[in-house]
Amino acid sequence: MLERGGAHVQLAGFARDDVLAPAVARRRPMLLGRSADAAMVNRALATLRQVLLPSDLKRWFADCDVIMARNLEQLAIARAMVGQRPLVYECLDIHRLLVGTGLAARAVQSVEGRLLPRADLLITSSPAFLSRHFDHRPLRAPSLLVENKLLVEEGKAPPRRPAVPAVPLTIGWFGMLRCRTTFAFLKQLAIEGEGRIQVLVSGKPSPAEFPDFEKSVGEVPNMRFTGPYTYADLPELYGQCHFAWTIDWFEEGLNSAMLLPNRLYEALAFGAIPIALADIEVGRWLTRHDAGFLVSQPEEARRELLAMTPERIASLQERALAVAPEDVLADDRDCRALVAAIGMAGGRA
Repeated sequence: MLERGGAHVQLAGFARDDVLAPAVARRRPMLLGRSADAAMVNRALATLRQVLLPSDLKRWFADCDVIMARNLEQLAIARAMVGQRPLVYECLDIHRLLVGTGLAARAVQSVEGRLLPRADLLITSSPAFLSRHFDHRPLRAPSLLVENKLLVEEGKAPPRRPAVPAVPLTIGWFGMLRCRTTFAFLKQLAIEGEGRIQVLVSGKPSPAEFPDFEKSVGEVPNMRFTGPYTYADLPELYGQCHFAWTIDWFEEGLNSAMLLPNRLYEALAFGAIPIALADIEVGRWLTRHDAGFLVSQPEEARRELLAMTPERIASLQERALAVAPEDVLADDRDCRALVAAIGMAGGRA
């Protein structure tokens, strides 16, 4: 979005994989080290190293007008080298330690409390991150809500071609695959459905949560895993699905209750029906837009999906297709607005 909005972007950060994604690699980022899921101590030490020795980063970003940090660790690093330039903080997740009560949580919250007052602009993707967290923290900067909408070319909305209403029905679980409770639920659903329910899984499994995800999926009847995907694969993936699984019990009641994930907007952009819990932020978003398959608890989802008919699928699809494109899609106009807002950051008191 930044480049499409007219900004020149200089990248630096930690890498999770041995091979960078092509979109990142072609921008030739400065690599600060390796990161991994559930490796908090290693991440803290790597962050501290950059905070204490920021000279290389200062040279790397010497010609940049604005410094933007995409998580709390990066905010600490950015604070050490930003100087008098505007500092933008983008927060797309609230880690459990930021809302916990233990010693480690209080330590992380203390760090956040020291860093937030220096931010000139907060960018976040869900209003619940503001109401449930940042509104109660020492943040003086204005906030900008940038939802995780599907980014398309200006004036070129993707065709909505939902799967033909029928049984067996197909549920898609896409994205970052890190919720073991979701896997267990969908596994049991696929087994109990005895062919009435198919589960299509695609994305990047967390090695910390699923040491051998492909093998685990391969043992489940009526469930298949297609591996990682790209933006270009989305129409085909969602086009195979009647429903899209948006429930995430990872950090249940915390981050998962506050976020508005990419898969919500992607599903509706292609005419799939999001499955969501009614009493969390995703459910509230869908309620406002009169769309989605909302349930109060997993047992309700299991019971109703096993009894789903083509007629009800068609009715739910009709409501999904009625959601306005601008509510789920972003284009160059949104990109330019984002860059303009970042460019105006910096009026610190």
